[in-house]
Amino acid sequence: MKKHFMYELLGTAFLLSVVTGSGHMGTSLGPGNPALTLLGNSIATGAGLYVLISTVMPFSFAHFNPLVSMVAWSKKLIDTPTLFLCFMAQFLGAIAGVWITHGMFDLPLIQSSSQVREGFGILMSEFLGSLILLFVIHHRSKSAQHEVPLAVALIVTAGYWFTSSTFFCNPAVTVARSMTNTFVGIHPGSVLGFIVSQVSATVLFILVTKSLNKKNVMGS
Repeated sequence: MKKHFMYELLGTAFLLSVVTGSGHMGTSLGPGNPALTLLGNSIATGAGLYVLISTVMPFSFAHFNPLVSMVAWSKKLIDTPTLFLCFMAQFLGAIAGVWITHGMFDLPLIQSSSQVREGFGILMSEFLGSLILLFVIHHRSKSAQHEVPLAVALIVTAGYWFTSSTFFCNPAVTVARSMTNTFVGIHPGSVLGFIVSQVSATVLFILVTKSLNKKNVMGS
């Protein structure tokens, strides 16, 4: 249990360090060019996710996302105490990753984002993005589990560009990014809407997959 907690905490910290650090580096190297910054941010995040998931998956859950842990719990792959342990590790790790990045770039440790991200389109984007992410993980896990790291890395990289919200799709990431006033930040007032959209998508995904599984069992 301690091993899983540490992998989730350290892995999520690494993820947020990549997300936050690459975003800040992009604005430092290409000031006034948000497209170039987003390109660097998305490529770094995708590459980091691939290395992170493929490295940790043989030893632990490699969720790094409360939504993924919720789905695993719904499938009885983890029990309720483990679910809450994952939540704790993911949120603490995400916040630690942001603070570590602030330290690396000599930025104020404690910050609050001023970047408002709200509106129906953005919330719909988070809802659909979360569904897509869970769908990719679910189906790759069933058909070719060894391809999960690459599939997740690619859909997240693409999601930065085809969604209006830039594909947060992770409550721990959302909360942590409200604590940085860098390129990747989100205003604290926008956090609740994002998380409601993400969790709503996850509940829908769980209900649909359970319904489909029941139909498959009854039809066999």
